[in-house]
Amino acid sequence: MMAMTSTSDNPPAPENYVDRKRYLWPLSIVWPAAPMIGIYLASATGQPVFYATTLLIWYGLIPLLDAIFPEDNNNPPEEAVVGLDEDLYYRILPRLTVPIHFASLIFCAWWVGTHSLVWWEFMAIALSLGVVNGLAINTGHELGHKKEALDRWLAKIALSVVGYGHFFIEHNKGHHRDVATPDDPATSRMGESIYKFALREIPGAFLRAWNLEKNRLQRRGKSVWSVGNEILQPLLITVPLYAGLIYFYGPIMLIFLPIQAAWGWWILTSANYIEHYGLLREKMPDGKYEKCQPRHSWNSNHQASNLILFHLQRHSDHHAHPARRYQSLRNFEGLPQLPTGYGGMFGVVFFPPLFRKLMDHRVLKWANGDLSKIQIDEAARAKIVQKYGG
Repeated sequence: MMAMTSTSDNPPAPENYVDRKRYLWPLSIVWPAAPMIGIYLASATGQPVFYATTLLIWYGLIPLLDAIFPEDNNNPPEEAVVGLDEDLYYRILPRLTVPIHFASLIFCAWWVGTHSLVWWEFMAIALSLGVVNGLAINTGHELGHKKEALDRWLAKIALSVVGYGHFFIEHNKGHHRDVATPDDPATSRMGESIYKFALREIPGAFLRAWNLEKNRLQRRGKSVWSVGNEILQPLLITVPLYAGLIYFYGPIMLIFLPIQAAWGWWILTSANYIEHYGLLREKMPDGKYEKCQPRHSWNSNHQASNLILFHLQRHSDHHAHPARRYQSLRNFEGLPQLPTGYGGMFGVVFFPPLFRKLMDHRVLKWANGDLSKIQIDEAARAKIVQKYGG
């Protein structure tokens, strides 16, 4: 098995280390405000195309910037990590993102509920909000892995924006345990389209989270319907929040809110789909799977997308060290690498033949040509074996 060693571009001594992206990380805060910025531009210019600003940036500009700028392989020296983790600046940034997600939701709902829009303007705003609210799950992801009670509560609050509170349990206790195994509904299989994956992943993730939380509460002698249920806690925010928006802005919210939430869920599904596509942990003689290593996640060092995602794309180090904060996540030699950042990949997944053309040969290379070491969709197995051999 290939040993993983971290890489860096001539790393300086810890006392001289400077995070070159330190003052670019606030882009992760600005990004959730993009739908509001788009609405402002549309209002100020009279050009409704600006309603689609977020979509154009996410699916167009970000992939372009990722292609233009060189990949960032820089790592902080391990001795500098403690100082980075203790730096309050880095802790504040994801916390500040949470109220901006709420502001975007409320502002967009107000605009849709109080202005006359043609159907495509309505959809542009709903899908734009869905993009950034899907990435509210990323905010919840970053905060939910931390030990501080404040961060963990802010994670639940962020997840309530898009009605995906079960992610707090599902991801931390389910996905991280089962990742890159057939037991994980959030790991996609080689040959499996994102559409088929979504039908397996979305309900499977919820059921796993519910069962995990039910078992935890039962061990403590509590009912699954108690306020101690960490899946229900975010829902206690989502329900009155959405009910209030319906009350103030009318029946149009019954269409708008489900669309933006569904697209937010789709954004998460897109991330889950690409992050472990086809990868498989080896099953040991005792029936257990080997420990998750950096090689069991697809990695990306593309700069633009990483800066607005709190380094989510350094997913390999995250799964190997879940508590490591975003500013300290590392690159490793020999990792399976995505051909572009998440913005570009999220566009490609809509077209399964194109996605497989980009990714299947990379999965095969990762497994050194051995199909037995790849997680394959059974419905596609015969074609894959015919194409690539046994």
